[in-house]
Amino acid sequence: MHITEPRAFQTRTVFAGDSVTDCGRRDDDGLGDGYVRLLAASAYLADTAVVNRGTGGDRIEDLARRWDADVLAEQPQLISVLIGINDTWRRYDAGQETDQHTFLARYRALLERVAPESTLVLMEPFLLPVTAEQEQWRKDLDPKIAAVHRLAKEFGAVLVRTDEVLTSLVAAGAAPQSLALDGVHPTPLGHAAIADAWLESVQFQL
Repeated sequence: MHITEPRAFQTRTVFAGDSVTDCGRRDDDGLGDGYVRLLAASAYLADTAVVNRGTGGDRIEDLARRWDADVLAEQPQLISVLIGINDTWRRYDAGQETDQHTFLARYRALLERVAPESTLVLMEPFLLPVTAEQEQWRKDLDPKIAAVHRLAKEFGAVLVRTDEVLTSLVAAGAAPQSLALDGVHPTPLGHAAIADAWLESVQFQL
């Protein structure tokens, strides 16, 4: 009987974020059923150990509390971060506001602790409004997207224009619910679009 040796990965890629990244990772083999799994199966990450560290409900302050243990402890060569929509959402459903300056400062503090040899990928938080109430969220989310752009430039990170890509699909005729049923959590089609945007951005900018 032929015994296959465990695969020896040379590099590690960690995906950090909220439920959009999480996607039930603790209920399966650790990858979840979203864009992280699609990327893990891509040729681009074929020789990389992919680690999903998304946690549903996280805001930037929650990610900060687990950054060292969940992300830096993995000693990754590439770190991809998608965070921010819950900082907006909690303002409107729980009165917990994270203003843009606090969001920027907390996010910057995380990135400052990343080893200089690690590659950073920063993904825009996104929203595809499916209700009139969600249309109002833009005034809070757009400054946070601008903060991600600023940090990507500041740290020389790859910027994935997640919000821009998904919004352009809606502008081209896709129903918002076909990409994210509640405007936030992607459908399989939405996750595929996110994975494609990530690969295109990373391959183009690295």
